[in-house]
Amino acid sequence: MAFGAEELRVLRRALALALHPSPVSAEDVQDCLRLAESVDEAAHEGARLRAFLLADLVRYRAALPGTAAGYLVLLEEVLASGYRPDPDDLAALRALRGNPSAAALLDRCRVLAEQDVRARLAGRAVPAVASVPASRTRLLAIPGGRAAEEPDRKPEPAPQPRQPDRAPRPDRPIPTPGEVFPPRRKTAPPPANPPQQLAAG
Repeated sequence: MAFGAEELRVLRRALALALHPSPVSAEDVQDCLRLAESVDEAAHEGARLRAFLLADLVRYRAALPGTAAGYLVLLEEVLASGYRPDPDDLAALRALRGNPSAAALLDRCRVLAEQDVRARLAGRAVPAVASVPASRTRLLAIPGGRAAEEPDRKPEPAPQPRQPDRAPRPDRPIPTPGEVFPPRRKTAPPPANPPQQLAAG
């Protein structure tokens, strides 16, 4: 993560205020808050990129040996970002040791694995790939910071669930289906032997 000249000026000012608290202007506070937001955004983007690369690494490793070239490139990239190789990576590199790039990466990963074992035996925490940072309290130690702008707020009560509106009851009773649709009258059946017309003579 690289800082520009203006960001370095704000960072130096924030460090000076942290070491020697003193009244600050509203402009300094806003500059510090903007810098904190930029750092948070960069950290989130970096963590998302690492997660994407690791997911790709797992897919390429599962498709070996056909994806050896892509797997080796990805493994080298995630190692540079702080990734620690796991036993599956070591096993994959042993299977590809005929490839010069794989052999070099295997030596490098063995060294990292040995460092992790020594760190565990010494009771030290093994460095891990940084995850997406949680929401951070922003520069509350600076006098006049956001804590001064936002007084303590009481939590708002949860809204009560709205009761369903009941339909108004009619003044007269609801008619029955028999009243709405009266039964049809039965028509008389046709005579069994209809009278035949006499033919004109």
